Amino acid sequence: MSYCLNPSCSSPKNPDKTEVCQSCGAKILMRDRYKGIKSLGQGGFGMTFLSIDMSLPGNPPCVIKQLRPSTDDPQIFQMAKELFEREAETLGKIGNHPQVPRLLDYFEYNKYFYLVQEYVKGNNLQQEIKKNGPLSEAGARQFLSEILPMIQYIHSQEVIHRDIKPANLIRREQDKKIVLIDFGAVKNKVNPQAAANTSDQTALTSFAIGTPGFAPPEQMALRPVYSSDVYALGVTCIYLLTGKSPKELDYNQKTGEMEWRKEMDISDKFAKVLQKMLEVSVRHRYKTADEVLRAMELEAYEDQLQQGLITPNQSNQGSTNLSNSGRNANSGDSTSGRSKPVSASQKLAEQLRRRRDRNKRGDAGMGGYNSYSSGMGGAGLSGRGARLPDSGDIMNTAGRPAKKRKVVRLDEKTVLDGYVKGRRDFAQQNLSQLDLSEADLSGGIFHESQLRRTNLQKTNLVKADFGKASLIKANLRNANLVRAYFSGADLEEADLRGADLSHANFNQANLNKANLCGANLTGAKITEQQLAVAKTNWSTVMPEGRKGFW
Repeated sequence: MSYCLNPSCSSPKNPDKTEVCQSCGAKILMRDRYKGIKSLGQGGFGMTFLSIDMSLPGNPPCVIKQLRPSTDDPQIFQMAKELFEREAETLGKIGNHPQVPRLLDYFEYNKYFYLVQEYVKGNNLQQEIKKNGPLSEAGARQFLSEILPMIQYIHSQEVIHRDIKPANLIRREQDKKIVLIDFGAVKNKVNPQAAANTSDQTALTSFAIGTPGFAPPEQMALRPVYSSDVYALGVTCIYLLTGKSPKELDYNQKTGEMEWRKEMDISDKFAKVLQKMLEVSVRHRYKTADEVLRAMELEAYEDQLQQGLITPNQSNQGSTNLSNSGRNANSGDSTSGRSKPVSASQKLAEQLRRRRDRNKRGDAGMGGYNSYSSGMGGAGLSGRGARLPDSGDIMNTAGRPAKKRKVVRLDEKTVLDGYVKGRRDFAQQNLSQLDLSEADLSGGIFHESQLRRTNLQKTNLVKADFGKASLIKANLRNANLVRAYFSGADLEEADLRGADLSHANFNQANLNKANLCGANLTGAKITEQQLAVAKTNWSTVMPEGRKGFW
């Protein structure tokens, strides 16, 4: 079937090979190039069509947005035109991100304006929830970990989306990635003083305030800020976890806050993150998407370290209860009369526990998350110059360095069987030349381990700790290394082709001659100097989301 794109056509559906509309006589092929297939939807300012580009090989599909205001008021038309131009400008500016539709064309045709963008095939999250039911906490966490870096990128381009909601988030059928659509309500000239400037309340902005229930109070008051998108993302999470829209939930009549906690069964830690995303007051809400990411990373890393406490080490000896070791370290007590070695994960968990305790007491000397994450290889946690012990230093119960743990040569069966039984701590072990391909080793701790020429192809290594590890010539091709920690690691000549390295931390890592062709580095902490000595190609996704050579 062909679809006539003439705005005044009363019967736009036509037989497939029709060249001229049987109803209005208009040419079916707009600009001798675009052929309408069907209508996708209609809004206050226009219609959206699925079309195909007949000028390109294979006739790829595309989406055509047509400016068609529902009124003849010239002032309204001018406002709609400005919003339309703003969307085209924004897509042209940020459309190189893999989770944002690309702008393909923008033109005027027969006194109407058209915007052509990439077609994203898939279901939106509203459709998914209606079909499959609400997500679990793990599903909501996964959603946030994927969407927040993209929101962070959009904000870095001085763009506020202003209409984040499940219907505007499509899970792309091709790779299951979430894509954010509909930039018709964006604010792309962000002024830090706008929130305090009443003159910013123009008639134009009053037409693009977002979706009630998802938009926070300051946005409804025509004063959007970056954290307005954070709030909308929080409401979206509530929908994903409950299947209920904002209007179906109760609100506190005194504070205006959404009463969502009773609607779901999630951990207190995750609830605390959501609560701060949903603060009615901008002052108390996360200011940026990056702040939410850091809060989730710290929480996840704390859980990972706590897991190391209950994991038996190689000798199954010398394990120390965290709270007891903390008391002994502070008091100098030793029930056995001699120091007891603890694992690297226990040591880091103890440092994290002390940091959390001091924060609860309001100790201003403790540094924030950044000082913790960047201090793994050098800077201290306390912010007073105190050194975080090297992972090779085993701490006794008095807090003094003891001897390094003996490096043990492990085989594939020991590693894989140990992981299945709950072991996650493989720090300071010799795992060189092992075949661990296609295994699940997510969250594994390989701090300072030897992994030279180790085969980790297609292995699940999400959030794995490779700090100061030797991965020279290791095979990490197509491995899942999302949020993996490589600070101080040696990755010289490592094969990372096609690996998912999104949000990985390469602080002070050696990437000389490492092969990053086709790797996904979206949001990764990596420098220009590191990329300059590594191998990249046109299919490498760079940290800011674009593809191509560095």
